[in-house]
Amino acid sequence: MGKAKKHTKTSTKQSKTSSKATSSTSMETPISMETPILFEPITIRGTSARNRIWLPPMCMYSVTACDGRPTDFHYQHYVSRALGGFGLIIVEATAVTPEGRISPCDLGLWEDGQIGAYRWIVDGMKRAGATPAIQIGHAGRKASAGCFGIGVPGEALAPSDGGWRTVAPSAIAFGDFPEPRALTVDEIHDIEDRFRDAAWRAQEAGFEAIEIHAAHGYLLSEFLDPLTNVRDDEYGGSPENRARMLIEIVDKVRGVVRDDMPVFVRISATDWVEGGFGADDAVTLAKTLKAHGVDLVDVSTGGVLPHVTIPVRPGYQVSFADRVRNEAGIATTAVGLITKPRQALKILTHGQADAVEIGRAALREPYWPLRAAAKLGMPRECIDYPPQLVRGAWRDGEQW
Repeated sequence: MGKAKKHTKTSTKQSKTSSKATSSTSMETPISMETPILFEPITIRGTSARNRIWLPPMCMYSVTACDGRPTDFHYQHYVSRALGGFGLIIVEATAVTPEGRISPCDLGLWEDGQIGAYRWIVDGMKRAGATPAIQIGHAGRKASAGCFGIGVPGEALAPSDGGWRTVAPSAIAFGDFPEPRALTVDEIHDIEDRFRDAAWRAQEAGFEAIEIHAAHGYLLSEFLDPLTNVRDDEYGGSPENRARMLIEIVDKVRGVVRDDMPVFVRISATDWVEGGFGADDAVTLAKTLKAHGVDLVDVSTGGVLPHVTIPVRPGYQVSFADRVRNEAGIATTAVGLITKPRQALKILTHGQADAVEIGRAALREPYWPLRAAAKLGMPRECIDYPPQLVRGAWRDGEQW
């Protein structure tokens, strides 16, 4: 890998604000019929979102030129959900190096020439009223995978199909994938710089929040986990050492983005396997992340090991967001089969999270927030309909 280009910190006159989420309504405030807390605005650091219904990062595997640049599909995908009323939209996992892509069809921000390809999408989301965020990451040992875009879904790519040698904290393969090469300390530092530079590029493209991907068994998640990190240097062993790379990345990202830009981190709060990273570890990590300037933890689970039985049911990951929020004292989002408006509302009214992420349901229903507002009894004039869509507004009593 070559040396990453260094960027200087963008100056700002706005002073750093508290990392704790704030809003016009406390989590304990009774809900009015006019504005359920699900639709209350929320401000984190210097960035506000119009409501607490967020779109999580979901890979689309649709970079048809395999150059990391988004396409017309990405514009349609993200801007349609902005028009549909989502408050904050987190663009899918965006690789900080070419080798860090999950598949050749992933988004990337590994060079300055890619910045301009995102601006029209960011501008489109903003014009539609949504707050644009982006997740940056490195796939580690789960990189070099096939996808529908190249006709090899769900398999490790052979070199003849454009595959490449993967890297990880330790030379431990993911299931049937090829064994990765363990990173040297110098290479770890280089990847940290690549995260820093990708965050700067995201800011230049107009994104208003950065999420660092440390979940689902990708590189930073692999470092955090004792089942995938068996190093005996300063990046392995104790929980503090296994978190070192993530914390150093957080510090570098915080040092290059504006003081008023929030930084999120997505984690897997449990492997669902005994002896792996678990909920207690997640709380401890969240406290450290907060001390280093992280504003919100996006709490998911799983993905570290293949063929694990996960007790999937509606809201099955909410309890982890609840623990992290209330034991670490940091804002969280909840995700995981949240599909119904009253289910989402209950999570917020019970103080289990500060926002909810609607994932698969949003793939089926890009206008989920508008429909949810009507379902919860909000007057039509209080729902944030684009004027072009008002004639099709949901009416009381219409079937969900």
